[in-house]
Amino acid sequence: MNFIDKEAPGFETDALKGKGFKKIKLSDFRGKWVVLFFYPADFTFVCPTELEGFAKDYKRFLKKNCEVIAVSTDTVYTHKAWVEADARLKGIEYYLASDRSGAISRSYDVYEDRTGNALRGLFVIDPDGLIKYTVITHDNVGRSTDETYRVVTALQTGGLCPVNWKEGDETLKK
Repeated sequence: MNFIDKEAPGFETDALKGKGFKKIKLSDFRGKWVVLFFYPADFTFVCPTELEGFAKDYKRFLKKNCEVIAVSTDTVYTHKAWVEADARLKGIEYYLASDRSGAISRSYDVYEDRTGNALRGLFVIDPDGLIKYTVITHDNVGRSTDETYRVVTALQTGGLCPVNWKEGDETLKK
C-alpha cells in the first residue's frame, strides 16, 4: 500500500510513558514530526535492541521537533512489565503504545494475521500529518536509528537530498 504524502491513519490508544499510562491520539502530535514504529512483540529478541536504540537517540529526535511512538499488539501492562524486567529498556522515555485489537497495525498495513503481531514497520509523519517515509522489514532485521534520524533531518530540509546525504551536507539544486 502506498502511504507517501497521504494522511497518516489516526488512532487513539493507551500508551506507557515513563512509569505511567496515558491515553494518546495521533492528532495530539500535530505540529511535530513523528517517528511511528511498529514491532512484533514484547519479550522477544530483536525488538529490545530497537527500543533501546531509539531510547538512546530519543533526545536527538526531540531536538528535531520529532516525537517517537513505538507500537505493538501487547498491552500497556505487558509493556510496563517488559521495561521493568529488561535493563536495556529502563531508560525509555518515548511512548510505548498498545494496539491490542490490531486496528492500528491494520490501518498502517503492517498487521500479520498469521501471528496476530505487527510487522516491523516504520513511518515518518510530518507536522501536517502526512506520511513522508516508510520502511517495512522482516522480523529478523532491526531498523537503524541513525538512518531514521538521517531521513527525518533530510525531510526537514525541504530540499533534494542525494544518496548518503548527511546533516550539514548541501542539498541538490534544481
